Amino acid sequence: MPARRTSHRARRVADQIQRELADLLRTEVKDPRVGDVTLTSVDVTSDLAHANVHFTTLAGKAAAKETGAALARTAGFLRSALSRRLDLYAVPQLHFLYDASIEQGMRLSSLIDEAVASDKALAGDNAVPPDEAQPPRRE
Repeated sequence: MPARRTSHRARRVADQIQRELADLLRTEVKDPRVGDVTLTSVDVTSDLAHANVHFTTLAGKAAAKETGAALARTAGFLRSALSRRLDLYAVPQLHFLYDASIEQGMRLSSLIDEAVASDKALAGDNAVPPDEAQPPRRE
């Protein structure tokens, strides 16, 4: 499936929405269920009618469902606040989606670290690191 193309305007609007939403969540939203939310990206449809807001939380996937529900409840307030901040004819409807890519990246990094540690353990302490195994180059 080919990558979706978005217009430059849609990309600029998405970036602006991400900045403004981050500020609104930090300063205006007082719902404790929202907690520490990081907006990882915003995708706006080409007609600017809908915006998918991808978020992650420090609490991880365990709290993502509750956080997503709290964000969905505040979507009307956030959209109204965006309308006062953005110079748009109509502000896109906001849809909040949990972004698990950061957790997946951390899990993958942990697996790599475990593999490297077990490889070192199997090689033993007498193994020479690859950098030292090659003779130095003369220039």
